[in-house]
Amino acid sequence: MNNSKIWLSSPHMGGNEQKFINEAFDTNWVAPIGPNVNGFETDLENYLKYPVAIGALSSGTASIHLGLLILGVTNNDEVLVQTKTHSASVNPIIYVGATPIFIDSELETWNLCPIALEKAIIDRIEKGKKPKAIIAVHLYGMPYQIEAVRAVADKYGIPILEDSAEALGSSYKGQKCGTFGDIAILSFNGNKIITTSGGGAIVTKTKALKQKAIFYSTQARDLAPHYQHSEIGYNYRMSNICAGIGRGQMEVLDKHVALRRVMNNFYVNLFKDIIGVTVLTTPNADYFSNYWLTTILIDPMTTNGISRETLRLAFETENIESRPLWKPMHLQPVFEKYPYYGNKVAETLFENGLCLPSGSNLTEEERERISAVIKKVFVGS
Repeated sequence: MNNSKIWLSSPHMGGNEQKFINEAFDTNWVAPIGPNVNGFETDLENYLKYPVAIGALSSGTASIHLGLLILGVTNNDEVLVQTKTHSASVNPIIYVGATPIFIDSELETWNLCPIALEKAIIDRIEKGKKPKAIIAVHLYGMPYQIEAVRAVADKYGIPILEDSAEALGSSYKGQKCGTFGDIAILSFNGNKIITTSGGGAIVTKTKALKQKAIFYSTQARDLAPHYQHSEIGYNYRMSNICAGIGRGQMEVLDKHVALRRVMNNFYVNLFKDIIGVTVLTTPNADYFSNYWLTTILIDPMTTNGISRETLRLAFETENIESRPLWKPMHLQPVFEKYPYYGNKVAETLFENGLCLPSGSNLTEEERERISAVIKKVFVGS
């Protein structure tokens, strides 16, 4: 049997990306400006089917950074953020000189717990520091509890920065993720649903806010015939080449989402008779997940001691990539000094959870290899 590497989530080209790249070269638009950038932004706006204005940037991290700036977050402010996320959701808080306040997960979607969120807000206000923003993440493509989180945010007048880096194509009650926050961000890193090699986007409610983000992303150059700067800017604009890849990828986005959902269903069927293993799926029909990554929980108390590490190492032996869930940020050495509100939900998810190979380009042979490892570990055959 072929033993080539099976990746967790590898890039999946659609075929037309090269056409847009070639056009950029042929017309000499090899710069962080050009028709592909404008076209990609328009493609995204049309896809989200909501009145938004989108700016294509160099990464999702850059998008969060500029989103915080637009929301007015600055030195010594506090930002509430779910602890179960990638560090890119948190690092920009430090970039702007603010303090991250970490919030536990809830068990339905594994995302920001509205109860812990409100407790944190009340406590921070009592301590004399009302938080300036909330970063809510759609973890692994699963929408967070949109209405509950929004109700808390509105009750205390705190804006939401929606981290939809993993959730392009997901929706809640028919509305696309990336449209629920006061500001939202997308990511097109190499392992995402679609890729621009590296890249991201900021999703704003108005063209004026989009232009403000673009202003910051192009070194904050004032309107003048010479280079004049009244504010600090950044080199965060997406290149026309990368945007060309994105335009080709947009043509296959829905197909990629459908294929990721096929992979989730593959795992649901594979584990349905294995006691002690739970596949994360949507709580109800209001939620539509792109299942960017299919994730499972393994309870070693009911699997005769088989743990997430047992399965991960078995995959590793067969040259198949899997990965523990994100380690909670409040447990990370770089962030452990910051406040945390909640119980041990995120911590328990980390201890027992595993991300499984979920790419939209996995072959039938690769699924058979994955299935064989799982059966060997849990069934012994």
